[in-house]
This record gives sequence, structure tokens and C-alpha cells, in this order.
Amino acid sequence: MTDASLQGRVAVVTGGARGIGAAISAALVAQGAKVVIADNGTSIDGSGTDASIATNFAASLGASATAYTDTLESPASAAAAVQLAVKHFGGLDIVVNNAAILRDAFVFKANAADWDWVIRNNLSVPYYMLAAATPIMREQAKAKRGDGKWGRIVNIVSSAGLYGNFGQSAYASAKAGLFGLTRTVALDMARSGVTCNAIAPFAATRVTDTIQPANEAQAQYKERALRIAPSHVATLVAALASDASQAVTGQLFAVRGREVFLLSQPRPIAQISKSHGDWDIADLGAALQKELAHRFTDATTDLEAFNTEPLV
Repeated sequence: MTDASLQGRVAVVTGGARGIGAAISAALVAQGAKVVIADNGTSIDGSGTDASIATNFAASLGASATAYTDTLESPASAAAAVQLAVKHFGGLDIVVNNAAILRDAFVFKANAADWDWVIRNNLSVPYYMLAAATPIMREQAKAKRGDGKWGRIVNIVSSAGLYGNFGQSAYASAKAGLFGLTRTVALDMARSGVTCNAIAPFAATRVTDTIQPANEAQAQYKERALRIAPSHVATLVAALASDASQAVTGQLFAVRGREVFLLSQPRPIAQISKSHGDWDIADLGAALQKELAHRFTDATTDLEAFNTEPLV
């Protein structure tokens, strides 16, 4: 993708200097966008920082990229990243919430501090970013920046937030919450013409590296995932950021190599009711088993569900 379809657009990509984020940043620049790479160089568990990671990567992309290396863990710092885009490049058209950390533990061994840290980084930070970015996007729509109502938000979620996964109560909860945020922002921004979509990626990343397989199927999943380049995720992000995707909003996608999935969203699939009087416990328990049990969702994790050969 090198047709400059995003010429004149400005993006902020969180976690944009490594892995999937780096691929996304590079793809947007290749399409003609200017990109703020918001990445403080923290480790996968959120400890430590290294500003050189983002500054060096931004330099490698040339004048179309600049680095924001402070933390995003407060509304003020997220707003500063947004303002950098406006001041340095003249506006803000695309926000990609990609940054995430992991602090895994079985729920019966976890501690509240790790929970709070993961929720803050993986869910609160995207909210802070969008709370700062969306007023600017709305004003740009009113001012008819570019070709009028336009704006793109892409949130990188996880199949762990949809399926659940062993030891990932904090990570999965944050990513499930990020999809809820996606749906709400899509509704809130519809009148301004700003789209908001979510992508669950499958690719070789620092997250994939940390997988500790609980069984043979999960071991196979990890081996396959490590063969998938993050560039495929970046291609989907760039496609959702293009003019062709103006009507695509509030959707949940997954991408695994050359496969792109549109995922279903929770909606009622069955109903039981009593025509006269309230349920009693015995009748309701029996009805749940008789009428609904065959529709229950199984306990398969995402690692088992996507344990097939990817198209790479």
C-alpha cells in the first residue's frame, strides 16, 4: 500500500514504535500520513522506560513522524500527545489505541495493584486519548477540514477479551472493556462522521512471546502465531483509515495473516419466559437446562479456537 491514500492526514499511534504498533505507524506513513508515535519504551509488564526506542523509530520514518515519549497514564499526558499532533502536523485525523501491557496471574493468585496497572494502561489510557482527541475531531468536522466529516479511530483489542484466557483476568477485562468503548465512541461520533472500529490481531509480538502454553493445542497456537507478520494488521488499520471505509464503524474485526474476520457481537440468541406468574427457582433451573443449555458458549479459549494453520 503506497498510493498516498492518507495524504494530508495526521495520526497518533500509541505503542507505535514496536511490534504491531511499529507496523501500523510505518503503514500510515507509507500512505502519506503524518504520525505521532506515542511510546515511552516500557517493558511488556509496564516497568521501566526507554525514550530512545520511539525517537529512533520516528527518525527512521523521516519527517513524516515524530515521537512522544512521555507516559500516557493520565488525562493530561494523553492530551499532550494529542496536542503534539495538532501543533506539529496541523490537526488530528486518526487515533490508533494499540499500547498494552501484561501482568498475568490466575485470579486466585493475582493482586489488586497489578489489576489496577493493567486496567489503567490498557483501558483508561485509550479513554484518555479519545477524551482528548474527539473534541478536536468534532471541531474539524464542523470546520470541514480536508473533505468535511472525516476521522478514524481504531482500537486494538484481543481475542482474549472475547473468549477469556487462563491467567488473564486483568488483560482480558481491559480488552473487553475496550470493545465496549469502541461501540460507544462509534455511536457518540457518528454525527461528526468519525468512525471507530476494533481489531483483534494475531501476529508475532511481545505479547505472543509471553504465552505459556497450558496444553499441546496452545503450544501449537504459539508456534503458528510467531510466524505471522504484524504487517497484516497494519494493512487492515490502513484500510479502515482510508476513504473507502467511511461507512464502516462500530465493527469488530480479527486479522490473522491474509485472513480477515468480521466477528459477531453479543446479541440475544434465545429466550425463555413465563406467560403467567413469576419463575420459581426449580422451574427456572429446569428451563435453563431444557431450553437454553444447547446454546451455551463453551469454555474454549482463543488459543484453541484459532489453532489452525494461518495464511501467511
